[in-house]
Amino acid sequence: MHYLDRLQPLGLLVMRLALGVIMVVHGYHNVFSGLHHHVDIVHSLGMPNWLGYVSAFTEFLGGLLVLAGLFTRVAAFALAIDMFVAIWKVHWHNGLTGAVDRPGFEFPLAVFALAFALIFFGAGPIAFDHVLRGGGSGAAKR
Repeated sequence: MHYLDRLQPLGLLVMRLALGVIMVVHGYHNVFSGLHHHVDIVHSLGMPNWLGYVSAFTEFLGGLLVLAGLFTRVAAFALAIDMFVAIWKVHWHNGLTGAVDRPGFEFPLAVFALAFALIFFGAGPIAFDHVLRGGGSGAAKR
């Protein structure tokens, strides 16, 4: 199964795209359609208002960075913290699967797992991070 090792960059790309799209869409809604509502929800959970702004912009901007594969590890770290707090403060008491009107933490846990993995694996070679580090084809480096 060594041939699958050569496809690991594709796996990292799919992970990045999945996490990035999820976070950009979720963050876009929080930033552009309901920022004050999101801040109020965060405050109602016993946290300072400013963390609501941090959370919303982390989701949106962090998602964009992950999509591009730019500063991926840092963005993934921020998104992992955001999802950890969401699980802990919002979804944990509903259980893993929750109920129809009370979502559980299964989806945020999956998103957390994607972000957590990207912290350690990085963006892979199909990303701006790779280009900025001087990556590319061997022929171009000669």
